[in-house]
Formats: sequence, C-alpha cells, structure tokens
Amino acid sequence: MPEHRRAVRLVVNAPAVVESIGQVPMTLHPNLAAVFRRVDADESTVGRRFPAVVRDLSTNGAFISGAQLPLLTRVAVKFDVRGIGPVDAIGWVLWQRTADCQLPGPQGNVPLPQGFGVLFESIPLETRTAIAQHING
Repeated sequence: MPEHRRAVRLVVNAPAVVESIGQVPMTLHPNLAAVFRRVDADESTVGRRFPAVVRDLSTNGAFISGAQLPLLTRVAVKFDVRGIGPVDAIGWVLWQRTADCQLPGPQGNVPLPQGFGVLFESIPLETRTAIAQHING
C-alpha cells in the first residue's frame, strides 16, 4: 500500500499505559476571554487508565491499539522502545479505528487492529530526536 502520511513511521510492538488526563483549566482576562476560542478536550474519560500497545511511532505521534477513547481526548502515554528508551508523552486522540479490519495488499490481506491515533503535544526533545535517528537509521 502506498504511504500517504507526512511523518515516516517506525513499526513497534511496545506495551504501553494510556491515561486520559483532560486539560489544565485556563483563566483569562475578560477582554481576552471575549475573543479567545480553543478546542476543549473530551472530559468523559478523565482518570481512565489502561494497558495498550503502541504499534507505530513517529516524531509527531503514534498509533495505539487498545480500548477506544473519544476523539479529542487528551492522554498521557508511557512506553519503552528498544534502541530509544522510555517514552513519556502527552497527546491528543485525533482519529479512531473502531474495529479490527483488513485491507487488500499485493501479498494478501493486511490486518489493521482497532485503536486510535495520537498526535503528540508534548514529548521531550531528546526522545523526539532519538525517534528520528532510529527511523533514519
């Protein structure tokens, strides 16, 4: 299958812990509050913590197979990748695959597991650099 994503991915199989963390409350001056808009994180699962598996990883985000979380859930993700080390990131659920499925490929069907895509909001620079170096060999 052709690759259409902007960031090159590293295929991994890293056990992870995912926690829905919500957003930090923000107090704005009334003048700013009158004109300020932001995307709010889904709060319905705050505090939910569960095991999952990171299946692919880039400097910008990851695909995580496991229990479903609503779109725009803000999450903390902790996992370890051989050659990179521990990864401790905060991100946003931007897409979901609600069930396992298969896509036809040149060598047969390609299985795709249920899960969700996370865009990293915060990840240490040294971790992001290690991911990039690992991907680029």
